[in-house]
Amino acid sequence: MKKRSLALFLCLALPLGLCACQSDSGENSSASEAADSETQAYIEETLNLANNESQKWTYTSSADAWVLSSVSAVAYPEIEDEQGVSVCVPGAYVTGIDTDGDGTADVTSENASDAVNGSLVIDYDAEITSTNGQVYTAATAPVILNTGAAGYSEQSNSNASTTYAAEGYINVSCGNRGKQSSITDDEGNTIYTGDAPCCLVDQKNAARYVKYNILLGNLPGSVDYFVSTGGSGGGAHATMFAATSNNSDFYDYEIEAGAVGVYYTEDGGYTTTVTIDGTDYEISDGAWGCVAYSAITSLYEADMALAFEYYLDTDYSFSTDFQAQLAEYLSESYMDYINRQDLTVDESAVGFDINEDGDTDDAVELTIEYDLDAYPETNGYYGTYLNFYLAEFTQNLQWYLDNLDYADGWTWFDADGNALSDDEVAAMTTEDKASAFIEGRYTKSSSGSDAMGGGMGGGMGDGMGGGMGDGMGGGMGDMPGGDMNTTDLPDGDMDGSDLPDGDVDLSDMDGTGEMPDAADGETDLSDTDTSELPDMSEMARTGDIPDDMEIDEDMMVDANNTGRGGPGRGDSTDDSDSTDADADNADTETTETEEVGTPDAGTTQSASGKTDSANYDSYEDMVAAYEEDINEILAGDEYGNNIVSLYNPLNYIGSDDTEDPVWTRIVMGASEGDMSMFTSLNLQIAWLNAGVDAEIEWQWDGGHVPSEILGESLALYVDEMYGEYADGAVSVEKAEATVQTENGTSESASGTDISSWVNYDDISSVSFTLADAVSYRTAGASKAMPGFDVIDYGQEDYVFGSSDQDARHWNTFLLDIFETYADVLEPLFNQTD
Repeated sequence: MKKRSLALFLCLALPLGLCACQSDSGENSSASEAADSETQAYIEETLNLANNESQKWTYTSSADAWVLSSVSAVAYPEIEDEQGVSVCVPGAYVTGIDTDGDGTADVTSENASDAVNGSLVIDYDAEITSTNGQVYTAATAPVILNTGAAGYSEQSNSNASTTYAAEGYINVSCGNRGKQSSITDDEGNTIYTGDAPCCLVDQKNAARYVKYNILLGNLPGSVDYFVSTGGSGGGAHATMFAATSNNSDFYDYEIEAGAVGVYYTEDGGYTTTVTIDGTDYEISDGAWGCVAYSAITSLYEADMALAFEYYLDTDYSFSTDFQAQLAEYLSESYMDYINRQDLTVDESAVGFDINEDGDTDDAVELTIEYDLDAYPETNGYYGTYLNFYLAEFTQNLQWYLDNLDYADGWTWFDADGNALSDDEVAAMTTEDKASAFIEGRYTKSSSGSDAMGGGMGGGMGDGMGGGMGDGMGGGMGDMPGGDMNTTDLPDGDMDGSDLPDGDVDLSDMDGTGEMPDAADGETDLSDTDTSELPDMSEMARTGDIPDDMEIDEDMMVDANNTGRGGPGRGDSTDDSDSTDADADNADTETTETEEVGTPDAGTTQSASGKTDSANYDSYEDMVAAYEEDINEILAGDEYGNNIVSLYNPLNYIGSDDTEDPVWTRIVMGASEGDMSMFTSLNLQIAWLNAGVDAEIEWQWDGGHVPSEILGESLALYVDEMYGEYADGAVSVEKAEATVQTENGTSESASGTDISSWVNYDDISSVSFTLADAVSYRTAGASKAMPGFDVIDYGQEDYVFGSSDQDARHWNTFLLDIFETYADVLEPLFNQTD
């Protein structure tokens, strides 16, 4: 949704996190002293990049950028290969590399060849004008922190990509421990060590490291303009990174790892200061902004929200009667959950007539109501909360239609299926294109900014930014850098030999690119020679990347819905455009019982088939496992914290103890099946209530981790926000579209005709019903019930394991339903007739 209004008055009564010490980066002359000054001195000396003799920089001439090879971000790493950080610096900010410690450049971009040991010599007078016209210096440049963690997995250290060098940004890649990280103790026992909140903590520690070295003058960039970004599980962490900014609930874990700028004080509290040349400076582990793609958060409400979205569609076919009944109960729980929050919205702020009284002058309570007789088309559910959801959905389609002038290389057709001439295409108005889109008279291009536009940058060097840089659309999206482990496969138990048509097995790829949840893990390619890899950064910027490199988790598994198009899907798919990847999922039905996960091995999910569980012999055994696991979590971890609560961003947004970001943007694929749209809606409500400039975009036809499209990009958004909120910055606006003057070359239309359910009598104000919206949503469904705290242990269950149990159940809402409605659910459990 393309609007920015901070006049939205929302009241959100959500549980808040524990107390934190709020602090801002900057000089502080009255900081509390650390209890152990020797430890503080050791950490700050160790993590001073200038003292790191292994500091090594590589110059990439094609991008005019210097890349720091990975160094440890903490003083006491538990898994050194997963707790490092790498930085890419635009060449304009660097005079050269000081190899002998005299402060002058001994190696410059003109004579650099191999990697160089030494320190940067920074030119603080140099300026870079971004592609959007924003102006940055070495002291004011935004810092892009790529949060990897696809599928909440571990991520090995990898070199930062050069993706954003031309924009003037500092790009950061960091490793992280994840859901199945482990170590071996002295007795040879496996100790699981990557459970929540380690993944997020490692990213916070990397931010502290970079900010500290910026303050020291070892790195360029601004400590005040950190932007977190990632996709899928990485999008969840980008969101949580921003939502939990500098909250003290995470300090104990940071201190344990030896992070810089967070220490215990003598009175049992914390100090978040570092000492530089006798002066104390505050360091925050938080963000100024956030761009998250398909954020898989908040898990706390995810099962309820997804079940509710499925259940609103009366035509949706659940895999089993047990799952259908469970979805009904979860929907009731979600209604009760939302109604307990006391949500309120000012209609004039959002421009929606939410209470349907003909004006936009009211402050409206957002509630979900139930009346099956009056609203049978949505299984009885209605209310102002759902009106708000529908208004957001409608406005996102409207935005898409209004921006079709940015479509590049599409092929347009007349009502008889004939391709238009170049002259006819050149004469098309925005309204003409909108009508053609609704009627399915188009084929999208396989390249160009409309289909593959720039999104996330990346962790991986040698020009391979963003996993596949600013381009890979649909499932692949624009992933940050990282590594993929083909032994850690997605929901649905697929091995690498089983990749569906249109997907590429990248397990042998020469590089270190993180994949989205389509592969939910990482391959250790840290020792791979990337010097011979093609420079894909230019491919990413132009979007000229082959279709057959697109990967989407929804394409991997068809959990529940087979061959049913629904509104907006019909019986056709658009293979030429990456954002339609989910629709390809509709042709496969899995009827066999698939291998499932167990609490101590594997990381799969019973996401399809007609069996509710292959792990448990009885309903009683299943409920007992949930109860045992959840009671362990409720008892707290080593610091007394509920790790599920730590990973609920809604606990922290707006808390007095959190440094809320200035702005956030969450981009979801409107047709993705991996997460409900309700979760991003709730995040927006919470952030707006906290005074944050919060944007959500549900990209029409977008799959999981969608590409930026129709002239949008992460860089454009960052430059716009910088222009709006940074003193003295240039105001940046989206460039005008270049009108298409030549028709594409496709021989037939592949667009989906949605004219049967979208009212476009007024093309500037389209509309459709709530029932149509949820049917469009469920056409891409890919998860069984429950989809997150999975009965046979899915990927998110491994996030909340313990040191000796790899996975644990954690959803208290599910356990309550299992116990309350046992008389109904038990007879349905594992009944395959």
